[in-house]
Amino acid sequence: MDGSDQRIRSVAIVGGGTAGWMTAAALAHALGRRCTITLIESDEIGTVGVGEATIPPIKLFNETLGIAEADFLRETRGTFKLGIEFVDWAQRGHRYFHPFGTFGKPFDLVAVHQHWLAARAAGSPVTLDDLSMAWGAARLGRFAAPMADPRSVASTFDYAYHFDAGLYARFLRRYAEERGVVRVEGKVGDVTLRGDDGHVASVTLADGRLVAADLFVDCSGFRGLLIEGALATGYEDWTHWLPCDRAVAVPCATGGDALTPYTRSTARAAGWQWRIPLQHRTGNGYVYCSRHSSDDEAVATVMANLDGAPLAEPRLLRFTTGRRRTFWNRNVVAIGLASGFMEPLESTSIHLIQTGIAKLLAYFPTRAFDPLIVAEYNRVAITEYERIRDFLILHYKLTTRDDAPLWRDCAAMVIPDTLALRIAHFRHGGRLVAREMDLFGPASWLAVHIGQRNIPLSGDPLLDPAGGASTSRSFVDRLAAAIDGMARSMPEHHAYLRRIGALAG
Repeated sequence: MDGSDQRIRSVAIVGGGTAGWMTAAALAHALGRRCTITLIESDEIGTVGVGEATIPPIKLFNETLGIAEADFLRETRGTFKLGIEFVDWAQRGHRYFHPFGTFGKPFDLVAVHQHWLAARAAGSPVTLDDLSMAWGAARLGRFAAPMADPRSVASTFDYAYHFDAGLYARFLRRYAEERGVVRVEGKVGDVTLRGDDGHVASVTLADGRLVAADLFVDCSGFRGLLIEGALATGYEDWTHWLPCDRAVAVPCATGGDALTPYTRSTARAAGWQWRIPLQHRTGNGYVYCSRHSSDDEAVATVMANLDGAPLAEPRLLRFTTGRRRTFWNRNVVAIGLASGFMEPLESTSIHLIQTGIAKLLAYFPTRAFDPLIVAEYNRVAITEYERIRDFLILHYKLTTRDDAPLWRDCAAMVIPDTLALRIAHFRHGGRLVAREMDLFGPASWLAVHIGQRNIPLSGDPLLDPAGGASTSRSFVDRLAAAIDGMARSMPEHHAYLRRIGALAG
């Protein structure tokens, strides 16, 4: 090879699980066999494996790898997801839906939610949820793929998946190994840095084997063996805004309203509980603040609120919400939990793995590791993290609950200026302020604002003050009726899975 050739010749991925095998599969697909890819994984080290709910961009990841949807769902015992139902967040006894997609289709220059606000003021009983095609189907347990015809309300929703993260990692392992990725079993015992520039030269396994590479991807989870253990990158703690620092997870037998095509998040006294329906079980967990609940109390809470019999012992997790100060340091890129952690309130865990991989491919380096590329990767990654952080804080800040210390503290907390501005804009005129690299678009922010009772004080001045309310009410009524009718024509979720061959045998 020409000595001037600076192409990356070898990549070592430290850690398996969802992050490691998603990275391995994507790199193998993109690089082919031009570069050796080694993944180091120990069967003795467990993975977190609770990232079972996703958001719509996961479809693009699978499609890019050429993975057929039905095959993926069948292999991972997956189901479809139309959004997230939030229960008891704004106040006890109240629920709302964060849908994938939009709220209806506009018919003039005024946003749909502005017509809804005008209709509501005129006494319309239609809820904002009623204007979501995703909720129209979800509440009935129905699912079908969105229509391509933009004139139909059935084109206004999107979807993602629930799946078994462990089975997904196994599925991607087969995919990656078929394309040349080499898995090495073992624990990392030591890391050797180069003396001239501090880059990682190699890792030594506990049994003495040495793995050297040009580029290292740290997928070692919370430990961050390379990004933190070897390079001491530093961590930015966000628990003053997102106070939950513990979780207890337990699967149970499918029961109750089984195979609902949506995730549910139920606020509890010291945090919130997730419910994720899969084909073979239901995933459950309680994310909580250790200042307001003991581990034993948290276990008791989640075990008392299961749909069916538990299928395993409850598993406790500890974490610190926040991020590494940089995600790419020297020749190490941190992906997944090694890069940071945000609670899975909006199902962003697997998405952040996906975006980390996408950015690595977009800014794929040479062995020179150009500082400009590294800096831009970190700028984009940090911005994405902070945008998601603000959206999660929104859920806590807008609560009106005062029945438990956690909720009183959250309602009173000082929030980032970037979020305070967005709340103020919506409160004063229903304006949805967008920012660069927002993962969650206007419809998502709208769902949480309205769902958690941040009702605007005034509406869009473009609405006709004379007769505008009746026009808005007629539009809202017709839209809600069209959505309901379309939803009732869809097949049941389970039946649709069977129809496309996605049910496991």
